Amino acid sequence: MKLITALSLSVLFSACNAGAQSQYTNPVIDESLPDPTVIKAPDGYFYLYATENIANVPIYRSSDLVSWRFMGTAFTDKTRPQMVPGGRVWAPDINLIDGKYVMYYSKSTWGGEWECGIGVATAPRPQGPFTDVGKLFISSEIGVQNSIDPFYIEEEDGSKWLFWGSFRGIYAIELSSDGLSVKPGAEKVQVAGTLTEGTYIYKHDGYYYFFGSAGTCCEGLNSTYRVMVARSENLLGPYVNKMGRPALENNFELLMQKSNKVVGPGHNSEIVQDDAGQYWMLYHGFDAADPDGGRKVYLDRITWDKNGWPQIRNRIPSATAEAPLFGEAAGVALPKMMKGDDQVEACYNLKGQRLNQKGAYGVVIERSGDGAVAKRVLNSRD
Repeated sequence: MKLITALSLSVLFSACNAGAQSQYTNPVIDESLPDPTVIKAPDGYFYLYATENIANVPIYRSSDLVSWRFMGTAFTDKTRPQMVPGGRVWAPDINLIDGKYVMYYSKSTWGGEWECGIGVATAPRPQGPFTDVGKLFISSEIGVQNSIDPFYIEEEDGSKWLFWGSFRGIYAIELSSDGLSVKPGAEKVQVAGTLTEGTYIYKHDGYYYFFGSAGTCCEGLNSTYRVMVARSENLLGPYVNKMGRPALENNFELLMQKSNKVVGPGHNSEIVQDDAGQYWMLYHGFDAADPDGGRKVYLDRITWDKNGWPQIRNRIPSATAEAPLFGEAAGVALPKMMKGDDQVEACYNLKGQRLNQKGAYGVVIERSGDGAVAKRVLNSRD
């Protein structure tokens, strides 16, 4: 039997594989984390942020979209945004812009529709700490009642755009080159009517898909939230439903609604892909068996119909489903060198710490008895 030996801790990390989950159960986060936003960072992890039911904007981390770990908060009591005194941070939107993590957020008090507004904060790492840059605008300044729920998107020409709004209309405006202010002279453009909030736009096969949530978000078992979608060939519209009727007149298609287990599913995150190329969407909802538990985080797969429209199975949240696929589970080709009689001598996490049991992923350089060397890159999980 040949033995795989460590070259050094500086180059050898974990090669242990605990095996991927084949199924998952919703909710994937059994905590109240409304309005989730997610990004995959270069370190291989997904980072999720949410409205501050946990004060100062909670941050969670996952390598597989199913198992999540609380990492702390984006702000502290001292560093939290100061605009809209007494307000809370709602519906953050996380992005990586020019090497910095940029979080757009809304800050509001319930019912303060002319006093609320949109701000922005930055951080060098996805886990923070975030530094507040300050407000972009207040509702009364921009002339849009209930200026909440920001969403950022960058076009192929490098132009940067912010979408925002609630049941008073959805608007867009161009941002400066660094994304930290409104572009001088830019004018707002209305892109959708008064049916939805929680805007998210995803470009797929030549169309821009406009996702939004209609109904009431926050009334427990009486919530009527549901996810709607329209599409356009241009970022600023016109967005239409399958019949060609405009979203400016509140015409959308239903993507997801409540089930007997989940009430008020909505305010979806960014669409992300696993290593097998499957599309996934996180969103919040009330667990019908635990409505006092708040708006928990759910996960479902999106597929695309023959006409290119997104769809979710049965248009309702899943209870259990096939899990996202990453690494070897997704059929990702890895350099082959180990034979059946080879052995890994030890496992190390990405901090270089030796582990006593399998379960960590990372980067490994392996050497066999015949001198062959292979490098494998796996999803990191410490």
